[in-house]
Amino acid sequence: MARIAFVLADDYEDSEFRQPYEAVRERGHEVVVIGRSPDEEVSGKRGGDRVTIEMGSDGLDAGEFDALVIPGGYSPDKLRTDPKIVAFVTELVESGKPVAAICHAAQLLVESEVLDGRTLTSWPSVRKDVENAGGTWVDQELVEDGNLITSRKPDDLPAFCGALLERLG
Repeated sequence: MARIAFVLADDYEDSEFRQPYEAVRERGHEVVVIGRSPDEEVSGKRGGDRVTIEMGSDGLDAGEFDALVIPGGYSPDKLRTDPKIVAFVTELVESGKPVAAICHAAQLLVESEVLDGRTLTSWPSVRKDVENAGGTWVDQELVEDGNLITSRKPDDLPAFCGALLERLG
């Protein structure tokens, strides 16, 4: 089974964390929730979901993981200011391992400077950031470009989770 990192900070989009998290765990994969500080409790932006960070950004090793999921909400914008999280995301994308990003998660991909020549989707307000980072933005439910799996919003979660699970086998 795969070991999957989920990167998270306060004000993540509840469903964009919870649905992929439950989907991969139901398939028997191991999930590790990563954030700035271990044992920190972070909250979803809807107020109903709380998660404890299991592994902080110090000492992250992308080689220990088989895939990465980046939920949206305000979390990616907060995480993009942590150089260790950014380096971790960059390394996972460049490794060719599956990286699944939904909604505002593209902000963290922009900061990681991994979008040049790539096609992806996101929440529409991130379009210009994606294009300025060298990516091609499209308005589709699901876009797969190499190891990147991207979707726009919570309504796209069935396709997003399906693509992620297919990649994980």
